[in-house]
Amino acid sequence: MFIEPNINNARRGWIEVICGSMFSGKTEELIRRLKRAKIANLKVEIFKPEMDTRYDSKSIISHDENTLFSKPVRSSRAIIDHFGSADVVGIDEAQFFDEELPDICDQLAIKGARVIVAGLDMDYACMPFGPVPKLLAKADYLTKLHAICARCGNIANYSYRKTNQESQILLGEKDIYEPRCRACYAKGDLA
Repeated sequence: MFIEPNINNARRGWIEVICGSMFSGKTEELIRRLKRAKIANLKVEIFKPEMDTRYDSKSIISHDENTLFSKPVRSSRAIIDHFGSADVVGIDEAQFFDEELPDICDQLAIKGARVIVAGLDMDYACMPFGPVPKLLAKADYLTKLHAICARCGNIANYSYRKTNQESQILLGEKDIYEPRCRACYAKGDLA
């Protein structure tokens, strides 16, 4: 479904991407930006992948337990169906969406929405994760956040998986993952 651009509307849309490793504050930053939009009396719609039920099935929740109600959706196409006439669209856990997400975000921005997307840029194996690399290429604004290495205290850019499971998607928290710097990530279990 293509959304017709509204070229007569003074409002112009754009895409913001917040990325980084696990525990870097991506969802926290997304929530902060969405709360500010609500304070400005803008109409905000928030979406998350239906599969992500780690903290709550209907809300986005940061590791610091800040919360905003969201609509869980099965696919990025469903975002279009629930978009309505929002001024701001927030999307959390972008890496879990299908490859159509960047095009959906583009369509929303063409329609005049400010689209704010948060997600992991790399998986546990340091490989680009889901649709996020294409989102980075389409973004008007990028924010790369860093965690603190759980082993040495340096800046962490990697999500180290503490188990031997090899599937790309494995929902978990500090029981399964920890943030690591480049050197500690490379050391693996020896760090």
